[in-house]
Amino acid sequence: MAKILFVMTGADHWTLADGSKHPTGYWAEEFLTPYRAFTAAGHEVVVATPGGVRPTADAGSLSAGALGGEENAAEAAAAIAAAEPLRHPVALTDVDPADYAAVFYPGGHGPMEDLAVDADSGRLLTAVLDAGLPLGVVCHGPAALLAAVRPDGTPTVAGYRLTGFSNTEERLAGLADRAPWLLEDRLVALGADYAAGEPWAPYTVTDRNLYTGQNPASSGPLAEELLKAIG
Repeated sequence: MAKILFVMTGADHWTLADGSKHPTGYWAEEFLTPYRAFTAAGHEVVVATPGGVRPTADAGSLSAGALGGEENAAEAAAAIAAAEPLRHPVALTDVDPADYAAVFYPGGHGPMEDLAVDADSGRLLTAVLDAGLPLGVVCHGPAALLAAVRPDGTPTVAGYRLTGFSNTEERLAGLADRAPWLLEDRLVALGADYAAGEPWAPYTVTDRNLYTGQNPASSGPLAEELLKAIG
């Protein structure tokens, strides 16, 4: 059994371009699907957040519309309530990546608010990539990569091929016009080699020990790739 670290947003809102606060958090599917895959394989999951705050699920991600019906929504809500690691997160500042076999960043718009500018998360990401540990990042989770910078100011993921929530998907979701910035644009500006598949379809990219998924539907395939990497 290995320990896998989930680094999750502590934000419950995303500040839009007009200064208003859009309620959000992490996207339920992007936690639950990988969490189930890793624990079913016998691994232990530890959750870390900025300040060790309990993460908030985006209410939209637990809606019947997002999950294909009331029964699925109720089951997902119950699974989140029963997930012990969510109730007892550790603080990012207390994390030693050497204690873990892999690191995973779920998305949701929350990371756009906090992890995108969190220096502790940025240092962790750089350490994990440099150590060769499998690092999985999905949907809006790659916003955390914006804070990963080397001492000389070079973005840690410059030159990495990766994916994340696309501009097209943000427009289709209805928030692109209100967003202070778009994830795809920022990843390209870092010098990353960004790629995307069809909107909402599973799409993953692997470059060295960095495993990225484009959207919620990519969380399952991404988790399976990480499980293979852990061995």
